[in-house]
Amino acid sequence: ATVLAQAIVREGLRVVAAGSKPLSVKRGIDLAVTDTVAQIRKLATPVTTKESIASVGAIAGNDAEIGDYIAEAMDKVGKDGVITIEESKSTGTTVEIVEGMQFDKGYLSPYFVTDPERMEAVLDDVVILLHEKKISNVQDLVPVLEKVARGGKPLLIISEDIEGEALATLVVNRIRGILNVAVV
Repeated sequence: ATVLAQAIVREGLRVVAAGSKPLSVKRGIDLAVTDTVAQIRKLATPVTTKESIASVGAIAGNDAEIGDYIAEAMDKVGKDGVITIEESKSTGTTVEIVEGMQFDKGYLSPYFVTDPERMEAVLDDVVILLHEKKISNVQDLVPVLEKVARGGKPLLIISEDIEGEALATLVVNRIRGILNVAVV
């Protein structure tokens, strides 16, 4: 894909330098992309069985064992599941199935840890508050916090950032046992 993209850019710049209109070149690339995608879809073979997934995985990973691991993971998570491949500190290869949701970024404060042994914040049957911006004013959270505290369910806040008095209030409520909360 990278080699193809480089060739398209190089040839596009060459024909523009030779006098072609950039918009005409873009339209030509768009038409070529549409036609190429249609041809690939026509020639594609669906990969639906565990064996065919293992075969594709073995070819992509250049290793039959890796193909089997990929097929096992796909079988467990389904076609809409997410598979993450990470480098291991051990010499073995393992497949770990995680139910629920994981975040690359962790909790904002160690006070949100629910499992001190593993240093994890694990919440079940949780109320989730999604906020697209930074939260710094606790007054913005008070109505939600009161409602969640009355309901007795844990609260997971997913936000760009939480700072200042808002974060301090959440930590204090967590420490006092008033609210089971985690912020990521």
